[in-house]
Amino acid sequence: MVRNIASMQSIRGSIDDMSAERPRLSFQTERRAWNVEPTTSSTNATAARSSPSIQNLVQPAETSEVRNLADETLHARMRELDRQIQQQESPPYQAKLMLLERQNLQRLAEARAQLQSPLSPTSSDGSHQAQDEDPAVSHDSYLAQLFSLERQNKRRLALARAEQRIDPDGSQQAQAEYQYPCATLAELQASLYDSTSRERGAPRDEQQRFKQATRENAAAYTKPFCDFLTDNPTVFHAVDAMKKDLKDAGFTQLSERDAWKIESSGKYFVERNGSSLIAFVVGAQYEPGNGAAILAGHIDALTAKLKPVSQVPNKAGYLQLGVAPYAGGLGRTWWDRDLGVGGRVHIKEGDKIVTKLVKLDWPIAKIPSLAEHFGAPAAGPFNKETQMVPIIGLDTAEERAVAPLAPVDPFAAPPLLRSRDGLKSFVNTQPPALVKAIGSALGLSSNETHNIINWELELFDVQPATVLGLNKELISAGRIDDKLCSWAALQALIESEASDTKHSSLIKVVGLFDDEEIGSLLRQGAKGNFLPITLERAVGALAGHTPGSDLMGRTYANSFMVSSDVTHAVNPNFTEVYLANHAPHLNVGVAIAADSNGHMTTDSVSTTILKRCADKVGAQLQVFQIRNDSRSGGTVGPMLSSAMGVRAIDAGLAQLSMHSIRATTGALDPGLGVLMFTGFLNGFEEVDREFQE
Repeated sequence: MVRNIASMQSIRGSIDDMSAERPRLSFQTERRAWNVEPTTSSTNATAARSSPSIQNLVQPAETSEVRNLADETLHARMRELDRQIQQQESPPYQAKLMLLERQNLQRLAEARAQLQSPLSPTSSDGSHQAQDEDPAVSHDSYLAQLFSLERQNKRRLALARAEQRIDPDGSQQAQAEYQYPCATLAELQASLYDSTSRERGAPRDEQQRFKQATRENAAAYTKPFCDFLTDNPTVFHAVDAMKKDLKDAGFTQLSERDAWKIESSGKYFVERNGSSLIAFVVGAQYEPGNGAAILAGHIDALTAKLKPVSQVPNKAGYLQLGVAPYAGGLGRTWWDRDLGVGGRVHIKEGDKIVTKLVKLDWPIAKIPSLAEHFGAPAAGPFNKETQMVPIIGLDTAEERAVAPLAPVDPFAAPPLLRSRDGLKSFVNTQPPALVKAIGSALGLSSNETHNIINWELELFDVQPATVLGLNKELISAGRIDDKLCSWAALQALIESEASDTKHSSLIKVVGLFDDEEIGSLLRQGAKGNFLPITLERAVGALAGHTPGSDLMGRTYANSFMVSSDVTHAVNPNFTEVYLANHAPHLNVGVAIAADSNGHMTTDSVSTTILKRCADKVGAQLQVFQIRNDSRSGGTVGPMLSSAMGVRAIDAGLAQLSMHSIRATTGALDPGLGVLMFTGFLNGFEEVDREFQE
C-alpha cells in the first residue's frame, strides 16, 4: 500500500463540521418575495454528510507516519521510487501509484524547503517582511498545504482504484496525469485549494477571488496611491482620474440624463457634478431582487476655495488672493506652506460652454505666519478673514499699471455678474496675474482669456506624497482624508470585477461623494438621492420595468454597505486622549469604527459579517471608539443606511494628523484597504448565506 502524504483527521473533521453545522441566523424576510420555504433540517444535513463518496474508498494513513517522515527518509524514499519506476519492477497499476507518491513527496519536500528558507529582511519599499511574522502563521500555512496534498492524493488514489476495476492498465487520462511526477511548487500553489473548492462548488480561481492581505501583496499599492495623490490635488481631478481608471478597465459611462440599458456581467459608472462618482458591476448570475455589496465614502478634502471675487485690494505692497475655508481649511497647519491652485474652469467656445481642469502645481501662494518675536499677537487666535489671506506676489509697477481693481469704496456699487459685453466680465474680478497663469495653462492667449466665464478653484499643498521613515514604512501626503479609502475602494471594485463577476449574483457598488466635510447636504453629497436613485434605475433596467416597492425592498434587504472613511491612528505623543484597547495602528489593516450614540452604523451583526469577509483574505480588523469624554465625528454611513434600510458598518483605514494640510498613514495601508475591500465585494455573497434561513 502506498504511503499517503498527509492525514489530518482532526483538522479535516473540524472543517467538515464547521461547514455542515455552522449555525444560521434567522431573518424574516425582507430579503425575498413573500414565499417562505422550509429549510433543510440538520438531520438531512447529517445524512447527506454521511452518504458514500469517492473519499470513503481510501482509508487515511497514520498521521504519525507523515509527521515523523524526516527529510532524509523522505528523499531516500524518493530515490527508491525513482529506481523502481525506472526499472519497471511493478505492474502498471502499482507503477502509477508509485508515480503519484513520488509526485507528492516531491511537492512536500519543496513546500518544506520554501517554508524553512530565509526570507528577505525588507521589501522593495523597505518595510519588514515575513521574517517578523508569527511562527504560528507559518505553521498553519504548512498544515494547510499538507492537508490539501492529502485530499488531492486520496481523491486521485480512489480514482485510480476505480479505473483499475475497469481497465487494469488504467485510462489514458490517468496515464497522462501521472506522467509528470515532479510538479513544481508553483503548480502546487496554483491548485492548493482545488480539491476542496470542487467539493464545495467554488471556482478554481479561488485564490484570485480572495487575494491574501499579506505585506508583500499590500506593498504593491504604495507607489500607485502616492502618485494618485500627487497627480490629483482637487476633488475634480480625483474623480476625473478615477473615471479614466474605470474606462481603462472596460467600464461604460452612463449619463443621468439618458435612459439606461443595463445587462448582467455589465460594468458601469455615472458621475454627478464632476465631484461625485458611482461605479457598479452586475454579476453574471444576478436576478432582480438580489442584493448589492456597497462601498461608500467621500472624496472631498479640507481646502480653501477662491471666493467668487478673488481679487482683493493690495496691501503693504503685496498681491493677495481672496479665499474662504472649506470645512476646516485654513487651520494652523496651513501657515507657511507652498500652495498651488487648481480646479475646473468653464470656457465659452463658439456656441458651447466647455469645462476643463487646470492645475498650477508649483508654489503660487503662501499664508505667512507672524514671527514669535512679536509676542501675544503671534500666538493667536487668528481671524481667517483678515489674518490668513494668502500672498501671491508683490505689487510691482507692472501690476499697478493694470486698470483699477475696484472703486475706493468696495460697497459703492452692487456686485453684479456681467457678461463680457457688459461693464465687467468675470476675469475682471480676479487677479490679473492669476488669470494670465490660468489662461496659459489652458492654452488660451491673452486675447482669449475673456472667454473664461467662471471657475471653481482651490488651494492645495504642492509637496508631493512621499514615503517616510528609516524603513519607508509611512506615507506623508496631503488630502489623505479621504482619498485613501476612496482610492482603495475603487481599485477593489476593478479587481473584483476581473476576478469574480462570472460567479456573482450581486450588484457590486462603489459610491464616492462630495461635500462630506460640510454635511453632505448638496445634490452631490451622500444625503442627496444619488446612490438610491442609481440603484433603483439599475435594478429597474435589469428587471425590464420600473422597480416597485417590493423589488427595491428586497434589494435593499439583501444588501450590505461598508461606510469606508478614515479613522484616527494612535499618536504616541498623546496616548492619553485615546480609549485603551480601541486605538488603531498603522500598517495593520482596516479599523471598525464603533459609537454607542449612533454616529456610526456598526453593530454586532455587521461586525460579524465583515469579520467573516476578512477571514477569507486573511485580513486583520482593528477597532476604534472614542473615549466617553471626547466628541465624535460622523460619516456617510448613517445617512445612507437609514435612507435605504441596508445593513451597514463603518470601517476605514487609520491615519495620523487628520484634517492637517499634511497627514500620515502607513505605506501598506492603501494595499491592505484594497485587499480587504476586494475580500468584502467577493466574499459577502457567501457570508450572507450564513445569515439566512
